[in-house]
Amino acid sequence: MTELCCCPPEAGNDVCDLPSQNFQRPLRAVNTCPECGKTGKPVQAQTIKALLSVSLRRVQDVNYLFCRTQTCSIVYFSKDGKQTFTREQIRERVYQKEPEAEDVFVCYCFRYTIGNIRAVPPEDRTAIVDDINTGINAGECACDLRNPQGSCCLGNVRGMIKRLEKPAFA
Repeated sequence: MTELCCCPPEAGNDVCDLPSQNFQRPLRAVNTCPECGKTGKPVQAQTIKALLSVSLRRVQDVNYLFCRTQTCSIVYFSKDGKQTFTREQIRERVYQKEPEAEDVFVCYCFRYTIGNIRAVPPEDRTAIVDDINTGINAGECACDLRNPQGSCCLGNVRGMIKRLEKPAFA
């Protein structure tokens, strides 16, 4: 073997591109959840700080992502892969994690639950979207702080209404 690499001399080079056995590559940023392997959505640190039920001393100065996979217990994870926060460590129940629970908020700013939306007759559900839009236009929303995904919930509300309007197949 050569002194500069771990390859035997018969490999053809005195120095190769392969790392030596004691070489450690720096950790690279990842966008996938360490539990479920799905791609996370970037979320601001202020969102995490607003929603954690644990000491904020645990929040590091790194980039975090939101895991929207329903079956995954992780809600937030750091891009460096060193830190996670689970459902039990969040102040609010997370719509993406419990999309069928009647009392979970779909709209965190104007407090619409799954049950509220289901209870409204289909022809009146646009009034919910209109109400949320009115609040947004009036500057009354704070989705970046209240919604665990760190962004506007209107897409979630519209998506839920669309699912409710699909005919059920037996």
